[in-house]
Amino acid sequence: MRRVLSVHFAPCALFVAGVVALARAGSFAGRSDWRNVWPQRPEATVGLVLLVVVCAALLGLLLQPFQVRAVRVLEGYWGRWPVTAALAGVLTEVQRRRWETLRESAAAPASGAVATSVRADRARRLSARPPAHVLLPTALGNALRAGEIRAGERYGLSTLASWPRIYMQVSDRMADALRSTREALDAATNLCWCFLALSVISAAAFYDEPGLWWLCGCGLVLAAVAYKGAITAAQTYSGLMHVVYDLHRFDLVEALHLRLPDDPDDEEELFTQLSDLFAGRGKPDLRYDHRAGLPPADHSDGSADAEHRDREPR
Repeated sequence: MRRVLSVHFAPCALFVAGVVALARAGSFAGRSDWRNVWPQRPEATVGLVLLVVVCAALLGLLLQPFQVRAVRVLEGYWGRWPVTAALAGVLTEVQRRRWETLRESAAAPASGAVATSVRADRARRLSARPPAHVLLPTALGNALRAGEIRAGERYGLSTLASWPRIYMQVSDRMADALRSTREALDAATNLCWCFLALSVISAAAFYDEPGLWWLCGCGLVLAAVAYKGAITAAQTYSGLMHVVYDLHRFDLVEALHLRLPDDPDDEEELFTQLSDLFAGRGKPDLRYDHRAGLPPADHSDGSADAEHRDREPR
């Protein structure tokens, strides 16, 4: 329920309320009269509130299946059309130059406490971005991609292929943290789209009222603030993805009934084969251990030892 209210209903309610206010003020038909926005009679007020609630609920239900697409557009996946692909190329080059500037600043020698602090901050910001050759056009896309290509790859696992599987193995506390962060990311994204849409509609309504153009500017500022909040949430989510692989990668191995690796080299080889398996490449040579994940045996009467001896491969 919390996700429905914060991620879907609240942004839609804000958008519907803004459009209704513009319509009641007569902004689309001429000069705006804000005295007409709020009804004078109590029953009219109740009807107006119900109208906003119902329209927001319907709009939220219609847009819910497009939540992933709403985030991906702000990430910078614009290669479908030639115009947006060209814009993506330009903005990616801007991101690459910023990446190079951060890298040079992080590698520059520092003398003094202030310079050392600045260099450490630049190094931290650089670590939150993906490598230069896989940069996306937007800061939001790069914040998420840093987790998508680094979290599992440190151990030889393809993050994008293994994430849906390892997510099912996380602890309840980790699942709550991931869910809360993802809700914050989706809510900020929807608020950004809401304020952008209101700014466009307000520009159409106030085209003949220059004195009210500042409202469009306010909408753009609020959209920028929401976008910055989405970036912050994305960076936190990427950090949690790293933690998931640190703590639960062997839980994934046990869930697949595979033998646990003996050393880091064995681990990397195992996870590389798993990545090929998840991606449908080749036929990995995996060793199964069907005792993995079984509850501890009760050895009080010695019968469990005999049972497990019978299960051992010969």
